[in-house]
Amino acid sequence: MTSTLLGRTAMPHASGLRPTLSPRREPAKSAGAGVPVVEARDFRFSYGATEVLKGISLGIERHAVTAIIGPSGCGKSTFLRAINRMHELLPDVRHSGELLLDGAPIYGAGRDLVDLRRRVGMVFQRPNPFPKSIYDNVAYGPSVNRLVLPRDLPDLVERSLRQAALWDEVKDRLHEPGTGLSGGQQQRLCIARALANAPEVLLMDEPCSALDPVATQKVEELIFELKKHYTIAIVTHNMQQAARVSDYTGFFDRGELIEFGDTEQLFTAPAHERTEAYITGRFG
Repeated sequence: MTSTLLGRTAMPHASGLRPTLSPRREPAKSAGAGVPVVEARDFRFSYGATEVLKGISLGIERHAVTAIIGPSGCGKSTFLRAINRMHELLPDVRHSGELLLDGAPIYGAGRDLVDLRRRVGMVFQRPNPFPKSIYDNVAYGPSVNRLVLPRDLPDLVERSLRQAALWDEVKDRLHEPGTGLSGGQQQRLCIARALANAPEVLLMDEPCSALDPVATQKVEELIFELKKHYTIAIVTHNMQQAARVSDYTGFFDRGELIEFGDTEQLFTAPAHERTEAYITGRFG
């Protein structure tokens, strides 16, 4: 059975089958279209003696969704977290090559980490709302970082919740705990929390893996809408999801970028034998 979402059709992943796509909508164009917002140039990353990323070179385009796929342990989440330096406190971490945000080194001397993490938002695999009210979950970051005046916070909270397609579901209980929401609502609350900081880039590390199919569909539809205003990179094990929501896809395996390009091209006519073996279920 096929399932259709956001203008694409995907076949269930099984041995010998690859996701098949209907004609895709074009990525939203902007004045900076074609210029990567995030760019890796021969980027390497190691934990101790273990090299996890081996010479990654790719660009994440503005106002588009880039999916990173690959088997467990291939380095895709490590790459995503490296973009906003989530590994800072881990011991014996090393990196080389370049990782750039709007042309400036992410790991450059003097880089303000607070500013970096405001510009590069992160949504994790499992929803992790603060133990605060729905309102305070969204207002906390802008308040602490003094992004808006206190009198403007209510409007910012409403706008962020609307962008996350959550406002209509919570507008009458903003002062109830965020942890009391359903799993899918909590994940959209975490997305609203990230959007409230006005990021340029939104990173999503398997954002639907802990959600049921209905909640997953809502998040996928939200991703498609958000790319009109944000640059999105998503890590996923679900190739049908990558086919449905992304404009570009990179396939990682054993720390290497095996193939990167237009999603439809990668899934229907992969250039590399390892890519085809993965998307047809022969390994991974």
